[in-house]
Amino acid sequence: MAETTVNVSTQNTKRVNPQVENFKTMWRKLKTNRVAMAGGILILFFMIISVIGPWFTSYDPLLPDISSRLQGPSAEHWFGTDHHGRDIFTRIIHGMSITLYIGFVSVAIGMVIGVFIGIIAGYYGKRTDAVLMRIMDVFLAFPGILLALGIVAVLGGSINNVIIAIAVFSIPVFARIVRGSTLSVKNLEYIDAVRALGASDARIIFRHILPNILSPIIVQATLRVATAVLTATGLSFLGLGAQPPTPEWGAMLAAGRNYMWEHPHIALFPGLAIVAVVLAFNLFGDGVRDALDPKIKS
Repeated sequence: MAETTVNVSTQNTKRVNPQVENFKTMWRKLKTNRVAMAGGILILFFMIISVIGPWFTSYDPLLPDISSRLQGPSAEHWFGTDHHGRDIFTRIIHGMSITLYIGFVSVAIGMVIGVFIGIIAGYYGKRTDAVLMRIMDVFLAFPGILLALGIVAVLGGSINNVIIAIAVFSIPVFARIVRGSTLSVKNLEYIDAVRALGASDARIIFRHILPNILSPIIVQATLRVATAVLTATGLSFLGLGAQPPTPEWGAMLAAGRNYMWEHPHIALFPGLAIVAVVLAFNLFGDGVRDALDPKIKS
């Protein structure tokens, strides 16, 4: 009698990480948005240039050269020279790393603190929520640029103080967004199930709530970098940010305003650099927001 052997293979069902799937879905939507992809490519280009660009410039961004001062754009000086004879193209390349550093670091600090405050306020509610949100309301009562001006005026003008100022006025924005998202998630059934199984508050917050509210955080962080860049250059333009001879774009723009009519290139190229970076982050941020919006199907 022929004995039939049936080999039953146990198939290990792969657990699909919903966050990975959400990222893949977002990426598929984002790739179809040409404007957003253009902004993303520009951001990547700026980041690469900020790292490797200074190695390909032969001029010193800080050393004056009086014999070459106030020259217009030419084959030798692509963007011309400033009132101290320094190559503007070289200074813009070196200033790109400063601008991106201020933007990313300030937003990262504000995001971390704001997310922590928002998620604690939204999860625990009651008095904790009331106290934390009233503090955030105090910060929101001041326009961002005025709050940053006040902080830098007290601390003094420097790049690190600008980062602190931008981070401080970014905190309440993230806190408000995260609090609202936490309130909408914490009472869902799967949170109640995890809590019934004995999970601690920390585990519920960081393993189950935070991963499900990342979408608005990512969108806000992307758009916030553009605001941070504008604020940083504005403070430097007013003399409260990076101090000369640091090749920061806002400081370069401030120095060039005295030569706007006779030598407009001194202010023109730093201004265009600021516009390009801010536009790139806004375009990419809008695309990310659309890609993460479940109401948008295509």
